[in-house]
Amino acid sequence: MRLSPGILLILDGWGQAPPGPGNALAAADSPFLDELTCDPRNLLLAASGRAAGLPDGVVGNSETGHLIMGAGRPVEYDSLLVERQVRSGALASHPLLDEVCRQLARTDKKLHLVGLTSDGRIHSDIAHLPQVLRAARNAGLERVRIHAITDGRDVPDHTAAMYMSRLTAMLKEAGVGSVASVIGRDYAMDKSGRDHLTAKACRLLLDGEADRIAPDAESAVLAPEGDGAIPPTAVVSAVGSPTRVRDGDAIVFMNFRSDRTAPLADMVAAFLARSGRTGVRLLSVGQYDTKADIPALVLRADASGGMADALEDAGVRSVRIAEREKFEHVTFFLNGRDARRRPTEEHLLVPAAGDRPLREHPQMNLKEVGRSVIDAMTRPDVGLVVANLANMDVLGHTGDYAATREAAAAVDRAAARICAAARAAGRWVLLVGDHGNAEQMLTTPAPDVSPVAYGGHTCNPVPCALVPAGGERLASVPPGAAAIPSVGPTVLRLLGLPIPATMSAPALAMHFAHPSAPPTSDSRHGVQR
Repeated sequence: MRLSPGILLILDGWGQAPPGPGNALAAADSPFLDELTCDPRNLLLAASGRAAGLPDGVVGNSETGHLIMGAGRPVEYDSLLVERQVRSGALASHPLLDEVCRQLARTDKKLHLVGLTSDGRIHSDIAHLPQVLRAARNAGLERVRIHAITDGRDVPDHTAAMYMSRLTAMLKEAGVGSVASVIGRDYAMDKSGRDHLTAKACRLLLDGEADRIAPDAESAVLAPEGDGAIPPTAVVSAVGSPTRVRDGDAIVFMNFRSDRTAPLADMVAAFLARSGRTGVRLLSVGQYDTKADIPALVLRADASGGMADALEDAGVRSVRIAEREKFEHVTFFLNGRDARRRPTEEHLLVPAAGDRPLREHPQMNLKEVGRSVIDAMTRPDVGLVVANLANMDVLGHTGDYAATREAAAAVDRAAARICAAARAAGRWVLLVGDHGNAEQMLTTPAPDVSPVAYGGHTCNPVPCALVPAGGERLASVPPGAAAIPSVGPTVLRLLGLPIPATMSAPALAMHFAHPSAPPTSDSRHGVQR
């Protein structure tokens, strides 16, 4: 086997949209990426909705983006599987949920529901809550407490009051439940290792320890900090004192996505064990990657048999590089949610560049990420380097247009350096976005309302560009016909490796041994090579 070594460079949050107000990418000083996206030989890939294994109209995200790139097929994502159970009514009648609710009703204990209360549908959907409330009501369980996590990231900021109104209306219609606490996702859904924030969310949930007391749910979200930064707040209207989780209660984590909920879930399990409350049952709507054993109401789809397995079977060494925010995406998720480190892989976690607010250093530690990629590509034993440049997504989530524009410019410079070094080293580079974000930083939350800053993901397509080492080319594909599950098969094709039958998405690469050589047909993957 003659390997053609290369680099998969994932530009997080790199979406494509026409220039206009709110498009930080179009306004950025990014000549290298601009040239790539304008080159008609490069492609746009669908990265949202059904093309990405998500419900129709749902924006893409980093977790599913990397997952299906590696799987080489549109694996049905957890949100789609949960939504199917909700629409069919199966979630409300789930045997395990029914059994737990009936036991709580018999023993006069409480059910605690913890989740992100928005409809961003990246981590959760508030519309799933009535199904669990229905299960409680059907079991005769009245003592239901809601521990609301406010968003401001997957949906426009300063909309928590609107979602709290929806939540209270749901509780009134269900005839069961009350809001016990409110906290921003910056605390309850941190995955950057800031355990002191997670601990605050944990103590609020378990013991009612709060920075603020609010007389009702609506007052709890009236804060200038932004929805994600709402401090731990106990709501005391229904019970007169902060709610505590007591032995014999049950907790259901309502988020279907694991990565930003698992740290809280694991800490809750550890706190309960230390405090002797071993009789508290923990459940989750979606399947979590936790140390603690937390039964899931909806199991996830299989994503094995993808690019990582093909690389391991061929004995091809790969190096995975990213900052903490996206490190598990180029390892765990790209590998089909397989947590083991394969003998043919090296994982390089690049440390953060200081503790300053992101807006003050939108370049993050991109310099070190780029240096690490260039170092890895010079090694003859490394067949593939996979790196995530996180800046456009991470800064895009802040809603800060100017900072995101600077982040895009920094990514442009890093990508240009990497591609120049790859050309000198005789390596191809495949650059691709995982979902849209920084190309749309304004949204109109309602008709006749002025646009507001937006830090969430989008349904826009993502660019896919190939900087060749020799005769490699991307295939000609009709507009709208290509999607990001094709990234994994394309990487294998560029490497010169066989593509497993499980990777059913078409490879988008052609390879010419000589520039004048004609392409040959490859009917299984629907393209020429």
